[in-house]
Amino acid sequence: MHINLPTWLTLFRVLLLPVMVAVFYLPFPGHNITAAVVFVLAAFTDWLDGFLARRLKLTSAFGAFLDPVADKLMVAVTLFLLVESHPEGWSGIVMAVTAAVIVGREISISALREWMAEIGMRATVKVAFIGKFKTVMQMVALVVLIVQHEKEAEALRLYHIGEALLVIAGILTIWSGLYYLHAAWPSLSGEAVPPHGTHGD
Repeated sequence: MHINLPTWLTLFRVLLLPVMVAVFYLPFPGHNITAAVVFVLAAFTDWLDGFLARRLKLTSAFGAFLDPVADKLMVAVTLFLLVESHPEGWSGIVMAVTAAVIVGREISISALREWMAEIGMRATVKVAFIGKFKTVMQMVALVVLIVQHEKEAEALRLYHIGEALLVIAGILTIWSGLYYLHAAWPSLSGEAVPPHGTHGD
């Protein structure tokens, strides 16, 4: 199988995830900033592989499959790191609930898109502006929280800004999820359903 440049970039994004996890936990000065840089680099490759695929017309079935998987892995892994390092109490509960909402939405919408593709209605749930805005807000929040996850006293205000941005991203996540559900509802509520056994878990 020939792997084109955009797909190599997507694979590189996946390989950056264990690097970010290792740097996140390694006890060296500036490890939090280094982890944030790795995250930003991964996010940049997300934009770049899409840009190159469109500009150079380098699309492939494998790339189309791998790109959203890499995106969701990047967000989910980062959220797990932040929840694990978050303090207990109400702040920790809010962080955990927000992370669960974001990851749960990604799983649900991925399943919805797969089902809609099976019945030939994938275009009905294509990415909307609200989804893109949610993604930008989410990425900014995650970068701030990675940098400030140790919550030094002098940087606590910036950490709370990151928390607030993530909560806003969580609200936008619910909003965009409802948007996609509304768009797909005519198909979901109809009598035509895909045959049993045609999709995975």
